Amino acid sequence: MKKALRVFAAVVCLGFGTSLPAQFTEAEQAEYDKWEDFLKTAQIVKSVRMPASEGVTQPYALTLEKDGVQRKALWKNAIGERVGGYKETWKGEIAAYRLNRYLGINMVPVTVEREFQGDRGSCQLWVDSWLDMEAILKKKLSPPGIKNMYFTRALHIQRALDNLISNEDRHQRNYLITEDWRIILIDHSRSFRTTKKFTTRLIYDEKFKEGPNFIMATMPRALFEAIKALTPETLRTVVGEYLTDEELAATMARRDLIVAWMDKRIAAEGETKVLY
Repeated sequence: MKKALRVFAAVVCLGFGTSLPAQFTEAEQAEYDKWEDFLKTAQIVKSVRMPASEGVTQPYALTLEKDGVQRKALWKNAIGERVGGYKETWKGEIAAYRLNRYLGINMVPVTVEREFQGDRGSCQLWVDSWLDMEAILKKKLSPPGIKNMYFTRALHIQRALDNLISNEDRHQRNYLITEDWRIILIDHSRSFRTTKKFTTRLIYDEKFKEGPNFIMATMPRALFEAIKALTPETLRTVVGEYLTDEELAATMARRDLIVAWMDKRIAAEGETKVLY
């Protein structure tokens, strides 16, 4: 296990050399390792189970303390099938964070494995946000000036990530919005599906249930190259034990779909309109 963690750390530190529009700031990214250690080793001083109205898996809100520093975290251990055919897996939370970090997306809060009450589960650093997407839409707010373009680009990056990890649960409360209009993505326990539905087509394509405007219309060139460069071996190193062989294969199938879809879009629209 220790050797696997060292390999993962080396891969993530090297990353793919991406330079994408930052959602977590450079200063926050520089503290990833610090907060990973904090989540794993800090003392739990308070735990409150969240009601089903705030999360169907009823995760725990933990208060952690170490060296005089207190932070909240979200712990969940949901796993298996739920009513409606949804698959829940706390391991997907960790795999989504690791893959997001490796690709340079930096939109998912720090997430690690932590034992609580004798069970394994995911532990994610709590992010205090300004609003969520539901509130933004209800209030009919929009980013000012140039921030509108960056906000739209961030949404396209979100769609690329969710296409890759087959996240079928990106509802409006799972987008956290900061006051400076950065997007933070939470709740990935319904990701990494393996059925034909999630290995033969993308979630965000022209047939998306909410309309053809919800596509990954543009993408940073660095992210596209990083996705194209993914191999089964690299993916296994990044996510470690948190994905099964079947989940790895399904992710690689979606990687191929993304590349083919983007190549087709570039051919139709022109590279300069699609990649930046």
